[in-house]
Amino acid sequence: MPTADPGIAALREMIAAARRAVVFTGAGISTESGIPDFRSPTGIWTQMRPIYFQEFVGSPEMRREAWRRKFASDPVLRAARPNRGHRAVARLVSMGKASAVITQNIDGLHQASGVPADKVIELHGNSTYAHCLECGERYELDALREAFERDGDVPDCGACGGLVKTATVSFGQAMPEAAMIRAEAETRACDLFLVLGSSLVVYPAAGFPEMAKRNGARLVIVNNEETPLDDIADLVIHRGIGEVMGTVVGNN
Repeated sequence: MPTADPGIAALREMIAAARRAVVFTGAGISTESGIPDFRSPTGIWTQMRPIYFQEFVGSPEMRREAWRRKFASDPVLRAARPNRGHRAVARLVSMGKASAVITQNIDGLHQASGVPADKVIELHGNSTYAHCLECGERYELDALREAFERDGDVPDCGACGGLVKTATVSFGQAMPEAAMIRAEAETRACDLFLVLGSSLVVYPAAGFPEMAKRNGARLVIVNNEETPLDDIADLVIHRGIGEVMGTVVGNN
């Protein structure tokens, strides 16, 4: 990509001028690592409907189906590695430019790229481990997979007997309160809000860019496709995230 590209030059200037930026990421940053998205024409939800939280809680059959899907798709997630976009975000954090990464993703690739875990705010949870819905006890997936392959089911929590579920937010499940509070605080404190790879159609998460803009921050959207917030953004770049951010931040 030519360094004289006006969008690249404008983004570089905005980042240089920012005192406190926030990065907001969606599935588009991880598709470049081989992880499929959810809502595109070839996305996961076009191939199978999601299992809603109440279905998981209320039906042993749906719980087994949820775990079957998880273990069937897990090799793709485990094989994924941070890409150029993730590494650029990690560099913004390490430089002190970005105070936090707010992500809709559940793949853990920001942490794997070097962003400290306490700088990553996961709005939709994390699929790399599981937890008890009652007491919060953490469970690693390998042990759960062994039980599922042996018994055809995942055992209930050994600590309290509650249901064990991947540590993600399902359709119909309440958003994590602590993460939402942190995300709002970071959004209100920033002067640059950088959206990378989000369709900005899923609320309440998609409300954070609007909040940042109303609060006086500059809003930048880098996404392959148009989003509902393109019209209010200060800068929109419809290109690949790794290509754009790698050029702007200067990493490989």
